[in-house]
Amino acid sequence: MSEQEQKELIPGVNTHENIIFTCFGGFSNTGVTAAYASLEAVKEVGLKKAGIGCLAALPIEVKSVFRKTEVAKKIITVDGCPQECSKKIVENAGLPIFKSIVLARDIGMTKHPLSRDIGGDLKRVDEYILPEDVKKAKDIIVQAINE
Repeated sequence: MSEQEQKELIPGVNTHENIIFTCFGGFSNTGVTAAYASLEAVKEVGLKKAGIGCLAALPIEVKSVFRKTEVAKKIITVDGCPQECSKKIVENAGLPIFKSIVLARDIGMTKHPLSRDIGGDLKRVDEYILPEDVKKAKDIIVQAINE
C-alpha cells in the first residue's frame, strides 16, 4: 500500500507500515524481554516502518487502533511464553498475523515470574532480563519487519 493510499484511508493521521502487538507477560522475565525487544526494534527501524499497537484496545474495539492496524502492511505478534496471549487477542479481533514470535520457543527462554521476589530482595525490573535475550528477540522482530 502506498503512502498516498494510507493517507486516503486515514485522513490527517500518520500510520506505521508494520504494527507490533506485544504481550508484556504478567510481569515476568519473558514479558519484560518481549517489551524491551519490541521497543528496541521500533527504535532500530524507525516509527514510520513500525509501531507498537495497543493490545488492550483490540478486545474493546477501539476504532482508531483498528483503522491504523488495518492499513499496516504486516502485523507481528510478540509473546514471551507459550500461552501466546498477544497472538490470540489479535486473532480474536479478526486481524491477519504476518508473524508470531514466542520467546520461549524462538530463543529458548524460560518464564520466571518477577513476583517470586516479593517479600525478599527486590531488584530493578531490568535486572530480571538478559541483554543478550533482548538482542536476540529484537533481531527476530526486525527480521520479520524487513521480510
